[in-house]
Amino acid sequence: MKKITVIGSSNTDMVIKSSKLPAPGETILGGEFLMNPGGKGANQAVAAARLGGNVTFITKTGNDIFGKQAIKLFEKEGINSEFIATDQDHPSGVALIMVDDHGENCISVALGSNGTLNSRDIDNVKDQIKSSSMVLMQLEIPLSTVEYVAEIANAEGVKVVLNPAPAQELSAELLKTIYMLTPNETEAELLSGVEVHDESSASKAAGIIKSKGVKNVIITMGSSGAFVSTTSEEFMVSAPIVQAVDTTAAGDTFSGALVVALAENKSMADAVNFANKAASISVTKLGAQSSVPYRKDIL
Repeated sequence: MKKITVIGSSNTDMVIKSSKLPAPGETILGGEFLMNPGGKGANQAVAAARLGGNVTFITKTGNDIFGKQAIKLFEKEGINSEFIATDQDHPSGVALIMVDDHGENCISVALGSNGTLNSRDIDNVKDQIKSSSMVLMQLEIPLSTVEYVAEIANAEGVKVVLNPAPAQELSAELLKTIYMLTPNETEAELLSGVEVHDESSASKAAGIIKSKGVKNVIITMGSSGAFVSTTSEEFMVSAPIVQAVDTTAAGDTFSGALVVALAENKSMADAVNFANKAASISVTKLGAQSSVPYRKDIL
């Protein structure tokens, strides 16, 4: 089975659900507390593993209870965790999330050890990257690290899939090393200057992004599905109609599913259809990793 290496963030999400969000200086009593594993990198690694991929996850955790707990969970999911680095000086990443009765939220993220994953850490795992079929990354680790990994992988002919989230500007040098970019509408607009709202505008945005050196662009468009633009064709793949409960990690589920399907040599249309189905199932459940489906759910 082809090797998929996911490189990115791992967080612990601490959520308090209460009747309203507190104003500055205000204390709200009577909330409900939940603690969930999260982080875009971890979400994508879990998605790829549950959907049948041979997954190695490279991240950096603190030498604390959150980091140790995360590694145990990855191993339970069948993810190869032997290349996870430990930061002795910084805590594991955490997100503090407050949610009110209307679903409004406010979130504060402490990147912690995610922000210290650097080129020296990557030098320790170069062989793993080079022996992979695909490398999947996001942008919750330093951009310089993403660029360094992409350079190594691209030089070896390893396909790099980048989910450019959270949205930020990307250099032309990085974009030239990317096999596939999977932005949502907001991220595609930032990278192209084109407001994406339908197939026509998606095509225009994808064309501009591809002109910067990316070979393939897939713009995820929520319930509308995904727009695909490759070196030879363009088409829309619609998503199944579902009743959405929580869209957290839908994009991460899509990315994880996509690399699994591509590693299995599925056609681009079939791979995107598989990813759409996985993401559609994930929005029908609450939470990040708790909403990620298994392969049997899609079949």
